[in-house]
Amino acid sequence: MLEEIKHVQATADLLHSEQEVEAAIEKMAQQINIALADSNPLLLCVINGGIVTFGKLLPRLTIPLTIDSIHASRYQNQTSGGNIKWLVKPETPIKGRTVLIVDDILDEGITLETLYEYCREQGAAAVYSAVLVDKILGHKKPLSADFIGLNVENRYLFGYGMDYKGYLRNAPGIYACKE
Repeated sequence: MLEEIKHVQATADLLHSEQEVEAAIEKMAQQINIALADSNPLLLCVINGGIVTFGKLLPRLTIPLTIDSIHASRYQNQTSGGNIKWLVKPETPIKGRTVLIVDDILDEGITLETLYEYCREQGAAAVYSAVLVDKILGHKKPLSADFIGLNVENRYLFGYGMDYKGYLRNAPGIYACKE
């Protein structure tokens, strides 16, 4: 497996440098600070992909907030999605709260739509989402993210939380695998 990972890493195309990604996260933080200033939001980190975006975003937010995590996965360290599998639900009560779901990527939108539905079922007053990357697919998705860092072409990505078979989440930029 390590040989495959090394090959993927060595042959990948850099789509966005670390500096570009950091600038995008800063812009998202500014937008969130304005939009959710008076809403006392609960931020939900989508595990595992959203960890890096969440960790980079959090210190840039100047508004009062609380945090928790949520983990519903379609990929489970694979390169294509399957059925949603719930692994962790938030411990913090959602009822009456403004919720901001923070994730790495909006791909097909199936997982994010499931998270929205869960928050609404739990009585959230409002649900928003922030994604580092919105993948351009050429067809309509079930929902759009409210705060988007970067738009990228439809390729398999890794870095800044996005993985290749569970690896390369720590890559310092956003990379696309060779076709």
